[in-house]
Amino acid sequence: MTRLGDLERAVMDVLWDSVPTTSDGITVREVADALDGRELAYTTVMTVLDRLAGKGMVQREREGRAWRYRAAASREAHIAQLMLDALDLGGSRDAALVRFARSVTGTEAEVLRAALGAEAAAGQTGRRQDGLTDRIEAPTDRAGRPVRADEAADR
Repeated sequence: MTRLGDLERAVMDVLWDSVPTTSDGITVREVADALDGRELAYTTVMTVLDRLAGKGMVQREREGRAWRYRAAASREAHIAQLMLDALDLGGSRDAALVRFARSVTGTEAEVLRAALGAEAAAGQTGRRQDGLTDRIEAPTDRAGRPVRADEAADR
C-alpha cells in the first residue's frame, strides 16, 4: 500500500469526507474548492488526482470532458492496509501484534475483542454479524498477484 504525501492525504480526506462510495464522485474543481485554506492551482489538484488514480487510490469516470473521482476504498480500509503493511516490515508479526495490543487503551481493546469475537463467530457460521455471507478471496501478495497456497501458509 502506498503511503500518502501531505497533499495526497488532504485530497483523499476530501474524497473520504465528501463522497459516498455510492456516488459518481466529484470533479477536480470541487476537490480544489474543498481544499480551502490552501491556495492550489487547478492543475496541481488535477495532477495529484491523476497520480492517486495511477496508484489505485481513487477511481475515476469520464463525464464529458471532465473526470469524476471517488476513493477506491474507505479510509478505514486504507488504514487497516497500512497496519498490515507495517507488520510485513520484518521481524516477528506475533511480537508486533502483542506489542500493539499492549499499547491500546481499554476502550480500543474492547473494540478489538468484539471484532475478533464477531470474526470467530462468522468463521463458525459462514455468516457475518450483519447477516451477509463472507466472501473468501484467494490470497495475494503486496502487488495484488495471486499467492500459491504453500506461500500463503507461510504468511
